[in-house]
Amino acid sequence: MSEADPDAERPIGGAAPVDHAAALSAAAERARAGNLARVGEKLARQNKLFVRDRLDLLLDEGTFVEDALLANALGEDLPADGVVTGTGEVDGRTVVVVANDPTVKAGSWGARTVEKMVRATELALRYELPLFWLIDSAGARITDQVELFPGRRGAGHIFHNQIKLSGRVPQICCLFGPSAAGGAYIPSFCDIVIMVEGNASMYLGSPRMAEMVIGERTTLDEMGGARMHATVSGCGDNLAVDDADAIEQAKAWFTYFPDRWRDDPPEYLAAAPSRPLTADLVPDEERRAYDMHDVLDGLLDDESFFELKPLFAPELICGLGLLEGRPVGVVANNPLQKGGVLFVDSADKAARFVWCCDAFNIPLVFLSDVPGFMVGSDVERQGIIRHGAKMVTAVSEATVPKVSVIVRKSYGAGLYAMSGPAFEPEATIALPTAKIAVMGPEAAVNAVFANKIAAIDDPDEREAFIAREREVYERDVDLLRLASELVVDAVVEFADLRTEVARRLDRARTKDRHFSERRHGVPPV
Repeated sequence: MSEADPDAERPIGGAAPVDHAAALSAAAERARAGNLARVGEKLARQNKLFVRDRLDLLLDEGTFVEDALLANALGEDLPADGVVTGTGEVDGRTVVVVANDPTVKAGSWGARTVEKMVRATELALRYELPLFWLIDSAGARITDQVELFPGRRGAGHIFHNQIKLSGRVPQICCLFGPSAAGGAYIPSFCDIVIMVEGNASMYLGSPRMAEMVIGERTTLDEMGGARMHATVSGCGDNLAVDDADAIEQAKAWFTYFPDRWRDDPPEYLAAAPSRPLTADLVPDEERRAYDMHDVLDGLLDDESFFELKPLFAPELICGLGLLEGRPVGVVANNPLQKGGVLFVDSADKAARFVWCCDAFNIPLVFLSDVPGFMVGSDVERQGIIRHGAKMVTAVSEATVPKVSVIVRKSYGAGLYAMSGPAFEPEATIALPTAKIAVMGPEAAVNAVFANKIAAIDDPDEREAFIAREREVYERDVDLLRLASELVVDAVVEFADLRTEVARRLDRARTKDRHFSERRHGVPPV
C-alpha cells in the first residue's frame, strides 16, 4: 500500500479543515439552549419555566429521547424551530411529548415546527403511546403560511391525527401561555386541558383582531383567559397556579388511565375512605341542600378523587377516583349547587366525561340526586333538549361496567341521564333515602289537580287536600314498592354502599362491550 499523499486532506486554497463534529455539537448545544439567554428575564417575570425545565419536571430523569433537535439549524436563530418533540417516561410509562419553546419567536409555528408536531402524532399513532402537549405558542408564523398551512402535511394534519388518536391513547394538555388562532384546537382535542392562571389563554382571534373585524373591545383575560375558560366556556378543565402545578396535575390525571384503549387501567393498593359513609350526610327533606363531595369522601379511597371542571357547571360533579384501589369515573349531582338540576353546560360536561371513561375502560359510578333538567324559555333557546339528549346518548353508549346509585331523588329525564334502570347499568342501587318518580310530589299534585286546587277557596281545606294527594302520590312511588316491582335491584344501607358498588363493578369486569352494529352514531351534539 502506498503512502498517503500529505496534501490529500488539505482543502483547496489552503483553508483550515472543517471540524464537522464540533460544528454539529455546537448546533445541538445551540438548539437545546433556545433563546433563554436573551429572553430569560422576561420568562422569569412571567413566572414561566424554560421548556426543557418543564420537560425535566414531567419526565423521569434520563429517559428523554429527542427527535429533530437540529430542525431549521441552518435558519436564522430558530433553535429546534421553537418546539421540542420526542419520547420519554412518566413514572416508568413511555409517552410522546410535544413542547413549545416560547423563547423562540413566542413559540410560533414554522414549517419545520409543524413537521415535527405531525411526526410526533404519527409516532403516537404508530406505537399507541400517550401524548403530552406542553403548549405555549403564539400561533403560526404568517410569513411561512404557504409552507405550513394548506398542504397535506400542513398544520391541519396535526388536528387530523389528534382526532385519530382520540379515545385511542390519552392526550393530556398543559397550557402555560397562549394557544392562539388555529393552534387553539390542539387543547380542544385533548382529554384534559390544565391552564396556568395568569399566563394561559386560548383564542381564535386576538382582542386586536376582534376590534378590527367586529368592533368589539375586550381584554385577553375576558375573551380567552384561563379563568374564563374554566368557568364560562368549559374549554379549559382545571386551573393551575404555575407551571409546576400544571405538570403535577397532568401526571396525577395520567395515573388513572391505561396507556392505550386496549388495556385496563392500572390498579393500586386500596385505602380506606377519609370518613365513614353515614345517613346523616343526606337530609331526608328533598329540598335541603348538602354537598355530594361529602358522600364521595365516604365512598372513594382517601385522597384519590381528581375532579374535572370543578368550576364549570358545578351542579354536576365529574371526576376520577379509586374504589378499593381501582380507578372509577364518578358522575354525581350536587344539590349544593343550583339544587343539582341539570343544565345545558352540565349535560355537555357529563357527556364528554362519560365518553372519555368509556374509551379507556374506566368503570362509571353515578350518584343521583336530581330534580331533572332545567325548564324555561332561556334553556329551551339554548337547546337543552339537544344537550340533554347528548348526555343520554353518552350514557347509553358507554359499555364499561356502570352502577347507578339513587342517593335521594331521581326525577324525570334526570333518571335517564344518570344511567337509570333502562340504560343497562349493572345495577340500580337505592339508599334508604331514595325516591324515583316522573316528578316530585309537590309538582305532581299541582300538575294533576291544578284546577281543583284553584277552586278550593278555604286555605285550610286547600292545604289539607294537597297534603292528602301528596301522601297518595308518595305511596305510589314508595321505595319498597319500587324494590318489589324490580325497578331497583337492591336497597343498601349507607355503611354498605362502598362494598356493594365495588363488588358489582368487580364482577362485571368480563362483560361484553358490544353496543350496536354500525359505523358510528349521529349524536345530538
